[in-house]
Amino acid sequence: MVFSSIVFLLYFLPVFLISYYIVGKKLKNIVILLFSIFFYSWGAPKFIFVILATTSVDFYLVQLMDRLEKRLYRRLLLTLSVSINLGLLVYFKYSNFFIENVNHVLSVFGTHNIHWTKLVLPLGISFYTFETITYVVDVYRKVHKPLHRFWDYQLYIILFPKLIAGPIIRYHEIADQITDRSQNETVDNRLIGFYRFIIGLSKKVLIANHMGLQADAIFSQPYASLSTSTAWMGILAYTFQIYFDFSGYSDMAIGIGKMIGFKFPENFNNPYTSQSITEFWRRWHITLGNWMRNYLYIPLGGNRVKTKTHMYFNLWIVFLASGLWHGASWSFVLWGAYHGFFLVLEKGFLLNVYRRIGKLPSTIISFFIVVIGWVFFRVEKISDAFVYIKRLFSFKFANSTSFDTEFYIFFVLAIIFSFFTYFKMGQKVQDAIYVNEYSDRKHLLVFAISVLLLCISIGSITSFGFNPFIYFRF
Repeated sequence: MVFSSIVFLLYFLPVFLISYYIVGKKLKNIVILLFSIFFYSWGAPKFIFVILATTSVDFYLVQLMDRLEKRLYRRLLLTLSVSINLGLLVYFKYSNFFIENVNHVLSVFGTHNIHWTKLVLPLGISFYTFETITYVVDVYRKVHKPLHRFWDYQLYIILFPKLIAGPIIRYHEIADQITDRSQNETVDNRLIGFYRFIIGLSKKVLIANHMGLQADAIFSQPYASLSTSTAWMGILAYTFQIYFDFSGYSDMAIGIGKMIGFKFPENFNNPYTSQSITEFWRRWHITLGNWMRNYLYIPLGGNRVKTKTHMYFNLWIVFLASGLWHGASWSFVLWGAYHGFFLVLEKGFLLNVYRRIGKLPSTIISFFIVVIGWVFFRVEKISDAFVYIKRLFSFKFANSTSFDTEFYIFFVLAIIFSFFTYFKMGQKVQDAIYVNEYSDRKHLLVFAISVLLLCISIGSITSFGFNPFIYFRF
């Protein structure tokens, strides 16, 4: 069940919100948990038992770890919990990849292949695995005490707005909200949450879907025969699709959370306006970046190492891991290495170059680097990705694909809203919607616009038909 489906919008969400609002305070978490279990079971009924089982083990392991004083025993339980969760992630997500590569090596030497039944990837396993790890690590570091009630921990892991595709919420960021959200459960927050949900829905349905349909059409063609203009239009359409698709989902998750008293961390902040790849990763998938920094980069030594070479090595490790987190494919690893390469260059000298050439050239160069990187992210085979990149710079314009007026309209809208905050006026408008307080008059205006966008979005869903979510497969 995706947030932009008719079943979710017209049935699941209204029934959930009505149920949540009418029950007493003591039953609210139970309502969320039951609906979350149903939500996940709708798309992956078999794997819900995997989540419930592993979270049960984790809960009692962490409870025991918190009671122990001896550091060795605490570390052993920490290692056991992390190993269980990473082990499941590796088994479901990477075993197929590992066997395929082993078989490739065996075939070179003429040896028989290993027979392996390909596994189905559980929905959102990368997201909830990271959250289970933050729980045990935060308790181990004594950042926050563990949850005392078993069902509260289940709720933290399986909370449906963020379960499938984030944001990745670190335990200490949400722990107190699980037990008491009374300060956040206001009429203002419910309305603002509704507005945020509709903004995300509109980004997904009205922009990402139109970009994705065209991107899929172009990427389904033989890459070697693409004209330069068609190849560029394909990767630009995908560039905007993945941003509005994923940020739209995050907006919807944040909005639903706000409607029920949760304050989720922001996940996107206009990443395509970045003036460097370093800044891009402070604005793109923010919660993943924070997780990688706190639970991988800093434990490796981060910036507090003796040599720059060691620091660069740490950066490479983090971004190789980030690439592999996105998918079990060498193309994702290369995408991570590609971003790591430019981050190392920026640490070395490139940031100084950007400062000298100014804001606009730096933004154009950074956007260009990101767009080329998306080729490795989108194309499954590395060899095919290089063929596609070659077509981008072949400067052959014969047999270019023509596009209809509707696509161009949404393409222009994608450009406008991607770079909206590049100018002060755009930033003021965004702050007025996301940050500033709401007067009664402002509520009436934004509510009316939101209802209109909701109607347009529902109409688009029923007529358009193309409605995937990119990050569901991660």
